[in-house]
This record gives sequence, C-alpha cells and structure tokens, in this order.
Amino acid sequence: MIRIPKILLSFLLFATFMNCSDTKEETYGFYYWRTQFKLNETEKKLLENSTSHDFYVRIYDIDKVQNHIHTVGKMQFKESWNVSKNVVPVVFIVNSVWISSTNEEKELLCNQLKNDVQAIEKQQQITINELQIDCDWTAQTREDYFDFLQKLKKTLGKKLSCTLRLHQVKDKEITGIPPVDKVYLMCYSTSSPLENSDLNSILDVTVLKNYLTKLNEYPITNIDFALPIYSWAIVTNHLGKKKLINALTIQELKDKNFIKLNETTYKVPEDGFYFGMYLSKDFTIKVEQISEESINEVKEFIEEKISYQHQFIYYHLDSTFTQNYSHLLP
Repeated sequence: MIRIPKILLSFLLFATFMNCSDTKEETYGFYYWRTQFKLNETEKKLLENSTSHDFYVRIYDIDKVQNHIHTVGKMQFKESWNVSKNVVPVVFIVNSVWISSTNEEKELLCNQLKNDVQAIEKQQQITINELQIDCDWTAQTREDYFDFLQKLKKTLGKKLSCTLRLHQVKDKEITGIPPVDKVYLMCYSTSSPLENSDLNSILDVTVLKNYLTKLNEYPITNIDFALPIYSWAIVTNHLGKKKLINALTIQELKDKNFIKLNETTYKVPEDGFYFGMYLSKDFTIKVEQISEESINEVKEFIEEKISYQHQFIYYHLDSTFTQNYSHLLP
C-alpha cells in the first residue's frame, strides 16, 4: 500500500475543497412569451428543473393607436398555470406610448395594471410578488416613463422591476437609471434584422461586449441577465426588402427542400405559401439562431465583469428552441 505524506494529503484535500467551492451551480429561469398559456410535457419538465424560484410570463402588450392607449395580444389561459415557481407577470409597453402622455393616462394605466394583477391572483389562486415592465425607452421618453414607474410602484404596492437594453447601459448618462427595485438586462438585439449586414442581429458577441464594456460601473447591482435561445428568419425579396418570420428553424427549411446557399441562407424553390405567408421563387431566407458556444461566451464575459449575485433568464421557454442547448435538456 502506498503511503501519502500527511503534508501532501492535506494539500490534496485543500485543493479538492477549493475546487468544489469554486464550482457553483448556475441559477437560471425562463421567460414565457406566447399569447396562449400551454406547456407541453418537455416544457413542464424544463421549468421544474430550472434553478430560479421565478417564472416570467408575458401577459399582454400596451400600445397607443390614434391617441388611445389599449391592450394588445392579451394572454389566453388555456389551462391553469399550476407551476411550482413564483410567477412574475411581464407587460411590454411600446415606447411611443410615452410621447405626449398625460398624468391622467399614466394614472389610468397604473390602476389597470393593479386590477389585472389582482385578477390573475384571484383566477390562478396565486400570490404575485413582482411585476415586470418591458419598455425600450429613450432619452426623449425617459422623463414620462420614469414618472409612470414611480406612480406604478406606489399604486401597485409590490416589487417593481423593468427591462434594460444594451444601449441603456452604454449611454446611461443620456437614458437615465430607472426608479425600480430590479432590472433585467436583455443580452440580445445587437442590431436590426432589417439592415443589410452579415452580423447575426439577435446576438453578435463582439457588439455586445462593446456595449457592456462598463457594465461593472452601472449603478444598479440588482441585475439579472436575459439570454436569447430563440431563432427567426429574414426573408429578402427581389427588391431587397426584408420581412421577419418568427421562430423559424433551419430544420424546417430543410424539411421543405429549400435550396441551400450557405450554412444559414436558403432560397425559395417555387412560388407558394410558406410559414403563413406567400413567398415567390428565389426569395432568400436567412435563419438566425444562437449557438451554445456564443451563449457560454456571453455568460463568461458577464461573470468576469460583475461580482454580485445574479440569474440568467432564457428567452424563452419553448421546446423547439431548448432542444438546441445541451444544458437545458430535461
């Protein structure tokens, strides 16, 4: 039997302890961004396996048309939520709502949100502790938007959070710091999908790093980070005009025998209806999705930039997307 010197044994035990201490489980959760609430068995298992206590569910959008603020795309409850997570309702508000907004409109919207949250609590027999507002505000709308957030916090009587875009971190002196309890940084939409560019518009890691060079200087340290696991396709016609098809995958193009031009771009073989729209022969379709390697690179970059506790929230819970990420397999 080989005898290990005590001093060496002590060193090995210490090293093992340090390695175990340095290895920490990632805390992660999901957004849910559909107009109907219905989880399949895979999605239920994914949600249960997630290590966050929270589940972020979009309930509707708010827009302004002909000077009237109204609700768009309201969530349809096809089944009880019946999840073991704290549900955090999310409301997306179009930035133009704040242009020429009045105090009366803000007050009415605050009361509407309070009533709707209470109605969900009653219907689903749950307690909601937090409401999240998703809005890509600008320097021109920050005053009205921040005023609304302050009013909503007072009216709601619950924890209030909001989303944060990459440009709002980089240009924080111009866009301001939102008056909320917590922010969620959207680590995607690094460029416009309708621009003529070779970049992946959902996430280009180099562009993201440029935006977040001074992330560690952002004055709010209660931040979670949303990461993209969705895909979409950019259709370009003969005149160079572009249109988006949400949630399309490369596999679907392969299944319909589209003509492959390169690893991400295909050509329409014949005139016809595809994916809910009419496409002409020779239109091109570029699919954008994010590799697991890119997601990991973003996470490593964030971990190096900050020292406070945080979660990663994947956008969004859909088994079509999650199957492409090994660490999210149930």
